[in-house]
Amino acid sequence: MAKNLVIVESPAKVKTIKKFLGKNYEVMASQGHIRDLPKSQMGIDVDHDFEPKYITIRGKGEILAGLKKAAKKADTIYLATDPDREGEAISWHLAAALKLGDKDYKRITFNEITKTAVKESLKHARKIDMNLVDAQQARRVLDRMVGYEISPLLWSKIKRGLSAGRVQSVALRIIADREKEIDDFIPTEYWSLDTTFNVKGEKKALVAKFYGNKDGKMEIHSEEELNKILKDLKKAKYSVDSVKNGERTKKQPLPFTTSTLQQEASSKLNFATSKTMRIAQQLYEGVEIKGRGSAGIITYLRTDSTRVADEAVETAASYIAENYGSEYANHGTKTKSTDDKHIQDAHEAIRPVDISLTPTMLKEDLSRDQLRLYQLIWRRFVASQMTPARYETINVKIKGGEYLFTVSASKIAFEGFLSVYRDDDDKAEVNSMVKAIQKDSELSVKEFVPEQHFTQPPAHFTEATLVRALEELGIGRPSTYAPTISTILARRYVTKEKKNLLMTELGMAVNDMMNKAFPAIVNSKFTANMESLLDAVEAGTIDWKEVIRNFYPDLDESVKKAEKELEEIKIEDEVTDIICEKCGRNMVIKYGPNGKFLGCPGFPDCRNTKPYYEKIGVKCPKCDGEVVIKRTRKGRIYYGCENNPECDFMTWQRPSNKKCPKCGGYMLIKGKKLVCADQECGYVEEYKVEDED
Repeated sequence: MAKNLVIVESPAKVKTIKKFLGKNYEVMASQGHIRDLPKSQMGIDVDHDFEPKYITIRGKGEILAGLKKAAKKADTIYLATDPDREGEAISWHLAAALKLGDKDYKRITFNEITKTAVKESLKHARKIDMNLVDAQQARRVLDRMVGYEISPLLWSKIKRGLSAGRVQSVALRIIADREKEIDDFIPTEYWSLDTTFNVKGEKKALVAKFYGNKDGKMEIHSEEELNKILKDLKKAKYSVDSVKNGERTKKQPLPFTTSTLQQEASSKLNFATSKTMRIAQQLYEGVEIKGRGSAGIITYLRTDSTRVADEAVETAASYIAENYGSEYANHGTKTKSTDDKHIQDAHEAIRPVDISLTPTMLKEDLSRDQLRLYQLIWRRFVASQMTPARYETINVKIKGGEYLFTVSASKIAFEGFLSVYRDDDDKAEVNSMVKAIQKDSELSVKEFVPEQHFTQPPAHFTEATLVRALEELGIGRPSTYAPTISTILARRYVTKEKKNLLMTELGMAVNDMMNKAFPAIVNSKFTANMESLLDAVEAGTIDWKEVIRNFYPDLDESVKKAEKELEEIKIEDEVTDIICEKCGRNMVIKYGPNGKFLGCPGFPDCRNTKPYYEKIGVKCPKCDGEVVIKRTRKGRIYYGCENNPECDFMTWQRPSNKKCPKCGGYMLIKGKKLVCADQECGYVEEYKVEDED
C-alpha cells in the first residue's frame, strides 16, 4: 500500500494530524529549522553576490537522518510547515536537505488544525512559493549582517557578549526616547472645579463639572485664575441652559491579530508577550479533549489580518442567533481597511476553530492559563460577530453668569456584543437625578469643590504598549514582536518592573553607541521601509538580492568608520583608590550585566567584587553626605545617599547643587530645565552647567 509522508514543524502536531489522515500517512516533525547560517561566522559570501551558506543545525543530524529514511519509503512527501514566510523557508530547507526532486514533494498549508482543514489542504497542494522563501532569506541575511558586523564593536566598546539587531536596536531606541521624555517632563499646574447644586423641588443634589463659557471649553491654569472665576460665580444666578437626550453606539471589536492578542492578554491576564505566544501555540497545535482526542482549538497565531473566513462568519451568526437571539447576530464581518500597507492578508484573524466549543466545555481539559487565553480569544471572536451596543445618553448644561457647567451620563439600552465582551468603562449608568432635570430648572450652589492637579509624564512602555508602537510604526511583523522583547530583556538592556520596561545603564550605553555610529539602523522610518521592501520581495516585485546589495555597502562603510572612532574611545578598566581587602591591589571599575561594579584586577586569582557607587558632586539634601548613582536589583538607575541605610534619600531624577530660590528645597535636572523637587512649589528655571560647579 502506498505511503505518504507529511512533515510538520512541531511534534505536538504529529499526533493530531496523524489521527486525521489515517494509516496511509506517516506524520513526522522537523522540530523547527533543519538548516541555518553557521554560528561561528557570518555565513554570507559578500564577494559572490551575498550567497548565504546554509549548514545542518547542530543536534539536528538524527532528526534529518530519520526524515531521510522515511522520505525514501514514501511515494509522496507533503511539506506541511507553518503558513507564513518562515514556514515556507523551512519547507524549502527541508526539500534541499532531503535532496527531494520537484516531483517527489508537495507543499500544503492550513490555517487551523482540524480534520476538514488538513484534508482540504491535500486537495490544494502546490509548489513552494519562492517569493515567500526569498522574503524570509532577505530578513535572515539582513539580520545576520547587522548582528555579525556590529556586535564585535559593542564588545570592544562596552563588554563581550552583547548583541545588536536590526529590529531590537530600534525597539531599544523607542524605549530610550520615552525614558528621556519622562525624565525631561516638567509638570504643569491646572485646576478642576466641581460644583454641587441644589435643584428646586428635588431632595438629591447634582454634581456638575466646570466647562467654560459660550465661546468654548476653558482651562484653569492657576489658583489666581480659579479665584477670579469663583468670585464671579459666587454672584451669579444658576439655571439649566439645555438638556439633550441622545443615543450613541459602540462598535464591536475586531477579532484578534497577533499584536492585539498580546496587548489584551497583557492588560487582562497579565501575560508577557512570550507567554501569550507559547500558550497560543499550544492551543493551535492541539490539546487533549475528552471524547475528541488531540485537536487544535484556535487558528494560526501569527497574523496581522482581521479577515474571517466566510464559513466561520456564517457559523458564528447561527451560533449567536441560537444562543443569544437573532438581534445579537451581526450577519457580517469586520476587517481593517485594505489601505493599511502593513497588513499581510495571507491568513485569518485569530479565532476559535469551533465556536460551539465554549470555554466552559473545555474547563476540565485545559490548564488554567490555556483556559484563560482561550476564553479571551473565544469571547473576542464572538463579540466581533455581534451587533454594536447602544447607549441612551443625556447631557445637561448649567449656566451661571457667563460660565457653563456640564453633567452627562449614559446607560446601556441594548447590550449587543457587551453581553460577551466588555471593559470596565462599559458600565456607566444614568444618574436618576440627571434624568429629573428639566430646562430652565432653578438651581442654587451648595458647594464649590476646586482641586489642584499637575499634568503627568508619558507612561513607561509596557510589553503591550511597545508591541502597539512597533506595529503602528511598521517595525517587525507578528512573528518578531515577542522574540524582540525577549532579547532586549535577556541581554539586560531593559528591565521589567511592575509591567514597565525600563532602561538599564547597559541598555543606555548600547543605545548611545548605536545612535552615534549607526543612526540609520536605529531609525524607525528606515526599519519600517525595510519591512516594506521585504513585503515587495514577497509580492515578487523586487529581487531579494537587490535589497541586500543596496543595504550592505552603507552598513560596511558605517562599521569601518565606527571601528576607527571607537578604537579611540575604547573603555578601559579605571583604577580607583579603593584597596581590595583580600589581596591589597587597587580595585578597578568594570562593566557587568547590570552596569559598573568594582572588581579586583587580580582576577581569577582574586575574585573580590564590590558595588560601585559613582559620586555626582552633589550633597545629600537630608544629611549632607554625597549623592551617588545607584541601581535597583534589575539595573534601573536612581540617585541615593552614600550613607544609606542611615539616610533614606533617593530620587529617580538627577539632583542639582542649586537650591530652589522659591522654597529652599533641592532641585532636579530635567533636560535643559531645573525643576523644584516639590511639585506643589512648581519653580522652574533654565539649567546652566556652571550651576553645578
